[in-house]
Amino acid sequence: MHDITFGFQAAPASDVRKPDAVLYREVMEDCALGHRLGYDAAWLLEHHFSDYYPTPSPLLFMAHIAAALPDLSLGTSVLVLPWYHPLRLAEEIAMLNSLTRGTLHLGIGRGTAKSEYDAYNVDMNEARARFAECYRIIEKGLSGEAFTHDGRFWKITRPIRLRPEPVGKPVRFYGAIGSAASAGIMGDLGVPPICLSTFPDHLLAKILERWRARAGAKGRDAILPISVKMFIADTDAEAEALGRKYYPPYFALQADHYEVDVNPWTEIPEYQEFSRMFANLRKLANPDALGPFMASNLVGSPATICKRIDALAALGFNYFMVSSATPGTPLELRQKMMTRFAEEICPRYSAAMRRRQAA
Repeated sequence: MHDITFGFQAAPASDVRKPDAVLYREVMEDCALGHRLGYDAAWLLEHHFSDYYPTPSPLLFMAHIAAALPDLSLGTSVLVLPWYHPLRLAEEIAMLNSLTRGTLHLGIGRGTAKSEYDAYNVDMNEARARFAECYRIIEKGLSGEAFTHDGRFWKITRPIRLRPEPVGKPVRFYGAIGSAASAGIMGDLGVPPICLSTFPDHLLAKILERWRARAGAKGRDAILPISVKMFIADTDAEAEALGRKYYPPYFALQADHYEVDVNPWTEIPEYQEFSRMFANLRKLANPDALGPFMASNLVGSPATICKRIDALAALGFNYFMVSSATPGTPLELRQKMMTRFAEEICPRYSAAMRRRQAA
């Protein structure tokens, strides 16, 4: 089997009993532990104006983490490009890359929550076009060369060269996949996909196949991340009991954040896929409905988790972004699971973590 790299999701596990500042300190504790355990990177989310993972500025948080843990690589899952001015975002990415020793893994996407689009006064009907144009400008800016741009949304008529200048390590970009159609778009941009393990395996295979067909030479030897939820215990029954306790509040928060009960995407043609995908999201707040979700993620005993990793690796995924920061999950429990996963699971697949464990 090919070597697999493991990162972890560094996210504030929303808890109404704790102020956001306390949740952020807990994220820092997760990052320090993840670094000691040998995980490759801490991956941060971007969400606004709700209790659903309140991290509105991933790059700002990453700079704070980098100051404390300069060798820990950092990632986003994802930066929502249509909400940014591309020049300002490119500058901040370049600056962060110059201040860190680790790799920047930047997942990028077009976002799904209409409430966030409305707050930023951006038309969701323009999301896909804004995403592509913003990425092209960032790509030009990070090249280190002077450039201009004449686009639909942004025009740069006088040649600009970004500061700070590029450093020796490249920024790695990945594109969030919400449908098989997105795979073709990311392939055209030459950006590897980030997928969710909750997609059926046949759809994941189709996404990777379509992406490789469009990406061409850039599809060879690419890092292909997949985001997975994780609860590990001695037995499947114990892990599933944890899932049934902590996943329902998570799905309730998610359903509220995306306003699924009113289906806000009905009049937005390029988001019709999300109307179908999110139709049953509220039902997952029922513990009895969680069986398929847990089976598609890493919920179970070590043996069960390894079987699921084997299945996803066989599809072509070689980077696992593992999340145990489910809202309400106590810090002690999630750190215990991060530790157990790193010590019992990761060395079976990762040469780097085998070496670390041996040392």
